[in-house]
Amino acid sequence: MTINSQKISFFRRHIPAFACIPGCHDCCGPVTTSTDEMARLPLKSEEQHAAALADLSCPHLGQNGCEVYEERPLICRLFGTTPKLACPHGRRPETMIDPQMEIAIDRFFHSTRQVLV
Repeated sequence: MTINSQKISFFRRHIPAFACIPGCHDCCGPVTTSTDEMARLPLKSEEQHAAALADLSCPHLGQNGCEVYEERPLICRLFGTTPKLACPHGRRPETMIDPQMEIAIDRFFHSTRQVLV
């Protein structure tokens, strides 16, 4: 396990979870993620990536929602847990992410190569 993989696992454990509105995918737009996280996701074709980008969507968003939910990137997990990435429907965890953890994750984003999902 790489240092970045260890950091990703640590961050995942510290991002609070909450229930989304069933069927809502408003936060499932184009996002970037680290190459370490991207390596955990199934490969999608150039056509699938292009179609998702044209729809301002994610190539891993399927008919029934996120097809990679358990492996979704940190940025996806952060939606709704911080005022900076607020849920457009007001959903949120009981306790928002710790501000110091949010800063640590932001530093991780800036220190790693990011690619379009």
